[in-house]
Amino acid sequence: MNKTITAENAPAAVGPYCHAKLAGNTLYTSGQLGLVPATGELPQGVEAQAAQALDNLQAVLAAGGMSCADVVKTTVFLADINDFAAVNAIYAKYFPGEAPARSCVQVAALPKGALFEIEAVAVK
Repeated sequence: MNKTITAENAPAAVGPYCHAKLAGNTLYTSGQLGLVPATGELPQGVEAQAAQALDNLQAVLAAGGMSCADVVKTTVFLADINDFAAVNAIYAKYFPGEAPARSCVQVAALPKGALFEIEAVAVK
């Protein structure tokens, strides 16, 4: 049994998918871009986009009754792997202490020309 999660404080999906699915005590999130929820626009720069995407992820987690502390795995997608260090500095603020497992890859392109995207798996 699973439940569709829609977060009011996260930007609307840009395709045919939901913010997240709760299956038992495990939450699977869709990828979150750094879109500003109020405008649907991307801020300038990878640091601003990463912070906004992580804020969006927090909104999705909260809608599913979870927080960053419940995240066990993330996947980070970068338009430019040279942004790895800058993104790590932002990422570490959202996952202090014991960080979740993570994969980070460079991709050819992200939706809307984004520089950063993140998806997560969280368990209560």
